Order: sequence, then structure tokens, then C-alpha cells
Amino acid sequence: MDINVRVIKSGRRTISLEVTPDCEVILRANRLTSRKEIERFIDSKADWINRNVRKAMKLKEERDRAISAGARLLNDEEIAALKRKASKIIPLRVKHYANIIGVEYGRIVIRYQKTRWGSCSGKHNLNFNCLLVNAPDEVLDYVVVHELCHILEMNHSPKFWEEVKKVIPDYKKHRKWLKDNGESLHMVQA
Repeated sequence: MDINVRVIKSGRRTISLEVTPDCEVILRANRLTSRKEIERFIDSKADWINRNVRKAMKLKEERDRAISAGARLLNDEEIAALKRKASKIIPLRVKHYANIIGVEYGRIVIRYQKTRWGSCSGKHNLNFNCLLVNAPDEVLDYVVVHELCHILEMNHSPKFWEEVKKVIPDYKKHRKWLKDNGESLHMVQA
């Protein structure tokens, strides 16, 4: 697969890659990073890039099909309403599961994100996608538990997945639901 990579240089310290929902590959690097170093990095990540571009293309095709069938993307007003709703629901779920797992967390931020369902920072701050309130409750709970378990294990090692499984034994089913249906959460039937 022949893929163009857009390079954005700034004051950042690390190199990162992103595949956007529109299938664009963006590499971010420090201003002083050499072209040769960037090329080496891209070569070392070729499998990751190809896999994630294919995934983004599949999601884009699903979105385009849904729009052709009469769906439309959420508008700003609908997203704002989802954020308000999520701000009432998600913190309660986080508190509930944090007590079960036995972890403490920092801030909770609810936002609209195109590609992420949640994240956990090194300071144990949690971010959640407001779209989760339109997913089945079990799926929302899975994402909450997933992010809280990152407080115990900041990776996706077998040990991390064992922690998730202790609380959500059938987590794979909910993970699959997000993979199969997550794109539909960005849309409403017109």
C-alpha cells in the first residue's frame, strides 16, 4: 500500500503517528528531527500504518454507506446535549467501578472524539467520549472499567486484560460491539 505521510514539526519531544478518520496519515515530530530519522520511523511502523489505514478506510466506507442510506452525522447541538448527558452519567459509573477495582482517579473529562472511546493519563485523569451514552450500558461500563484498569496497568499486557476480566468477564463481547457498531454512534437517522 503506497501511503503519503504528512509531517508536522513542532516543539514536541517525541515522534507520533495518527491516522485520521479521513484516512490521512500524520506524523508529528520535533523541529530538529532529521528527514532520515523520520523515514526510519515510518519504515519501522509500516505494518501499523497499513493496518490502521485499512481500518480507517473501512470505517469511512461504513459512514459513507450509512449517509447514503439516509443517516447523517451528529450536529453541534446534538453533541453538546450528549456531553451534558454523559457528564451526569459517566462520573457515577466511574465512581462505582473505581470502588470495585480499588483505585483512585483524578479529573474526568467528557468530550466528543472521532476515534477514541476513552483514555487514562499518567496522572490518572480520565477522558471519555460523550457518544458512549448512546451505546448499550454494558459497553459504557466496559470502557469505564478499561480506563480504570489502566491506573493499575498502563498498557495492554495480559496482566491488564486479567484486571479488566475480573470486573467484566465478558469484556471481549463489548469490545467487539464497539468495533462493529462504534461508527454508528456518530450518526442519527435523518
